[in-house]
Amino acid sequence: MASTALEACEWIVAALARHTPAAISILLHVHDRLRCVAATGAWQVHATVPPKAGLVGQVYATGEPAAVADVTADPDHFPVRPDIAAELCVPVLDPAGRLIGVLDLQWSGPVELARWQDTAERLAHRLGARIVALGGPPAESRGEKLLRHATAMTAAATEWELLAAAITAARDVSALSAAVLLLSGPPEPRLGAVTGTPGELESRIRAELAETGSAALDRLITRAHRHGAAYTLGEAGHPPTVDYLPLARAGARTLVAVPVGPPDAGGVLLVADERLLRPDPTTVNLMELLAGQAWACLDRLRTLARLREQANSDPLTGLRHTGPFEQRIATATPGRTALLAIDVDGFKDVNDTYGHQAGDRLLVELARALEGALRQGDELYRIGGDEFVAVIEVNRPEEAVRIAERLTEAARRTGRTISIGVALPHPGEPPERTLLRADQALYKAKHQGRDTVHLSTT
Repeated sequence: MASTALEACEWIVAALARHTPAAISILLHVHDRLRCVAATGAWQVHATVPPKAGLVGQVYATGEPAAVADVTADPDHFPVRPDIAAELCVPVLDPAGRLIGVLDLQWSGPVELARWQDTAERLAHRLGARIVALGGPPAESRGEKLLRHATAMTAAATEWELLAAAITAARDVSALSAAVLLLSGPPEPRLGAVTGTPGELESRIRAELAETGSAALDRLITRAHRHGAAYTLGEAGHPPTVDYLPLARAGARTLVAVPVGPPDAGGVLLVADERLLRPDPTTVNLMELLAGQAWACLDRLRTLARLREQANSDPLTGLRHTGPFEQRIATATPGRTALLAIDVDGFKDVNDTYGHQAGDRLLVELARALEGALRQGDELYRIGGDEFVAVIEVNRPEEAVRIAERLTEAARRTGRTISIGVALPHPGEPPERTLLRADQALYKAKHQGRDTVHLSTT
């Protein structure tokens, strides 16, 4: 008499409960987990169980029934009541013999498990056939999909992975065919990541938005944050507002648009379809929840990136400092990677005469000048008060000396001078030894009169 698979499961549980005081549950495989769809009352019913966890996971993995007379001897037992003593679990199979779930019974007192196993297996067999006759196990609900995708977004390690997960989630949860994220600047609005191979509509939307320019993207973002979430109701013959014309030109006939994050740093999530549909308010609410989760994860990733950058950077000059420098010189190539030890001439006099604020301004000005004199790919670190090190890749030692001389010229243009010691690692030489030779060359440059370069030959 059941009209749905869930109803059939509930009736099986209710029928069994009339004949035994066991804690009864039926778990069906939904997406990647065993989900409890019917159960007797218990303090702790497990809503989902990983496919290989506990006795139910073991039965689902093997397709074989299992009976445990003493659950205290089962380290993987999932307790639903503190007084449970015995457990019986049997597979639920469809008529073709494929596993679709499990029927689980747990008792608090003594029970003849062998007798109940025969009954449970016959019931599970009939239940499997009835579930298939009613269309199969229940599909994953949109709320369950959103939860699954939210977990994936939380686990994303990079911004690209996160945006790709958010777009995939928007398509899956909304059941619309295309999803695009527009993110605010700076420097200007941009399209979020592409996931896998986008469909035709999504490709057309991305191409159309890329052609419209940053002003049109700004209008889309501003509209969402000013007026909130919006959606079409699928009436033909009603033209879209001017801000949505690029989407209409791309072929979108159905659209859900929800704001993401704050207006100045977030963006807008656009979910569309070329069919003329009528999204309901629940779909819009789910997209708003998804956008909120996506922004929370994106903000967390950006915050972590800023903290890592701050941890790796000198707060005064913005240059990388000791930790990243040590990692970099550990990868130095013998005969190719040159270390340039740099010291500001007379820096102590500046601090003593004009104060530390003047000294700080000098260091910042010099850092910018030295960065500007280096080539693309060269790296500059501040490793002490007025001590810098440049790490550069060269073909010959003479090339390293020429770059060092460019640095001294750049320093002169700021009104100060620097001395530089140059060293290239020898085969098998520890990085610390190479840096020591660069420092020794620096001291020789100082003794030669400062404002000069000295190459270590030892």
